Amino acid sequence: MKTRSIAGAIAITLCCLAAQPGEAQTGDRAPQMKLNTRRFQVYEPGSLSAPDTRNSGRLGDLIRAGQIYLSLQDAIALALENNLDLEILRYGVRMAETDAYRASGGGTLRGVQLTVNETAAGVGGPGSPLLTSAATGVTPQSNVSVNFSDSQFINSSVGNLAVNGTFAFAAGPAIPLFDPQLSAQLLYQRAESPQAALSSSGTTDFVATTVSGNAALVRGFESGATLSAGYQSSYSSQNSIKNLFNPYNTATVGATVTQPLMRGFGKELNRRFITIAKNSERITDYVFQQQVTSTVNGVIRLYTDLVALNEDLKVKEQTLATAKRLFEDNQNKVEQGTIAPIEATRAAAQVAAARQDVINADGFVKQQELILKNVLTRGGVSEPLVHNARIVPTDALSLDALPTEEAADFVALALANRPELQAAKLQVDNAQISLKGTRNGLRPELDLVGSVQNNGLAGPGNPNLTPPVTGGPYTGLGGGYGSAVAQLFKYDYPTVSVGLNLTVPLHNRVAQADAARDEIQLRQTEIRLKQLENQIRVEVEDAVIALQRTRAAYEAATETRKLQEQSLEIEQEKFNVGLSTNFLVIQYQGYVAQARSTEVAALDAYAKAKAQLERAAGLTLTKHNVSIEEAFRGQVSRVSTPPAAVR
Repeated sequence: MKTRSIAGAIAITLCCLAAQPGEAQTGDRAPQMKLNTRRFQVYEPGSLSAPDTRNSGRLGDLIRAGQIYLSLQDAIALALENNLDLEILRYGVRMAETDAYRASGGGTLRGVQLTVNETAAGVGGPGSPLLTSAATGVTPQSNVSVNFSDSQFINSSVGNLAVNGTFAFAAGPAIPLFDPQLSAQLLYQRAESPQAALSSSGTTDFVATTVSGNAALVRGFESGATLSAGYQSSYSSQNSIKNLFNPYNTATVGATVTQPLMRGFGKELNRRFITIAKNSERITDYVFQQQVTSTVNGVIRLYTDLVALNEDLKVKEQTLATAKRLFEDNQNKVEQGTIAPIEATRAAAQVAAARQDVINADGFVKQQELILKNVLTRGGVSEPLVHNARIVPTDALSLDALPTEEAADFVALALANRPELQAAKLQVDNAQISLKGTRNGLRPELDLVGSVQNNGLAGPGNPNLTPPVTGGPYTGLGGGYGSAVAQLFKYDYPTVSVGLNLTVPLHNRVAQADAARDEIQLRQTEIRLKQLENQIRVEVEDAVIALQRTRAAYEAATETRKLQEQSLEIEQEKFNVGLSTNFLVIQYQGYVAQARSTEVAALDAYAKAKAQLERAAGLTLTKHNVSIEEAFRGQVSRVSTPPAAVR
């Protein structure tokens, strides 16, 4: 999906092209990020491309004469290129990369995104009006939907792939910063102070002028060791008659290494955040894959329902046409005096009810188109061209053969392919790594400290000193700043120390509590992983049953529709020869209308059950030729070609 380089940088070139709103975008849609890692550039922020709100060029290719001619594959391609849920997760992947980069410098982790947005249910989802009984029936009545604006059809829901609960693990022993830090200080000072005695300086009005400078370098290592190296120098001029030298220069260079031997010791321990961050990068890959799966599955469901809603609209229009023919026939018979006028009135009521069915069905289609446009575009219906265009599905619902695989085969595929399960396993690994760090915090703190330092001093003898210093051991200390620095290389005045620092908590209740709590959280995470595995098994088994059930339901609905149509034909023939009543004909028309709508809904249910089995088994992306790399780039290589008749 992407190339990472923690040791060097996240080397991705910034590419953000300015464009006017509404223009088509055909290039790479992945967020481009660059961190400044070169010397003298690390003090400035990197760069990150802004979100691109333009739709991909594919959308324009599919619009003909104000209509969007859309196949299922084109719908999936548009979602991969334009869906904003995917765009959010693309930035989530980049966020994980920054966490890994932060950990490589010894920083703590800020966490990664584990939420996935589920596509809106749509008009054909739960609580759908697709199976609402037709208004036409024995007693014609208007069937008005009471959930026409229910937000459950329009709003998406959020799923969380986290299995380690809502509480963070303890930080554990502090990790030394692996990025070196350089500090420096320069100070000029003139100080005058009265003296209460002559023993210290030999004067009652002490005056000292000092110029000092120092530099220090601190760096941590993966073993837990910390190196602190520094250089200090100063120039002092005083009116004291007690000093041997005036003015004089001092120089000191030294280094101290502190190596933990118990708490905080070990490469594995001090690289734990790096390991967790790398796992988290893989987790965000799976989260993105889960979002792609969710989005593609949602598009399949919305598209399938749109096809079914259009078919149901045709059924309602056909029912309306049949009701109109019956009304016209009855009107003619009333004029001929062969039937009572009340029969024409009944037929007229049937026409009005059928017209209400058509209005409802057409409204459901428009609502579904609105929801689908929001999923397939970046601007939703804010662009007039998209807002005014009607979607024309070019793929029909089909009845494929039932799969030959057993439920156990699908379960095995699901356990191997489901991205949320793979992400959960990595979260368990991260929990185990965190627990190791927390347990290390139980140990006493024992540090080995080693230090080496060399000193230099130089300056002319103090002329105010009585008697003046001449010859002897002070001869080598004459000169200025250069002489003081030169003494550092001669190693004439070294200081070497080695020691142990021991800190032993007598109760250690904080560390004990942290270790116990983190172990509890690990066990909970393992249980949640097992729950997820069980849930996946149930989902697969349920999807297999649902596929078989919806297939049988469709076959039964088809047989019912055929029988109801035959019954209507027979009843119509009987009515034409005066052997039946208008009431019975209207009744059978209602039966046929309901049977046809039920058949459409049953075929739609079968298609969605098939899509759900694909998702449950982790086969959605494979079955529909979706590339995760293309999805991350937001650039699908497959070319869309609308039907030749509408070009």
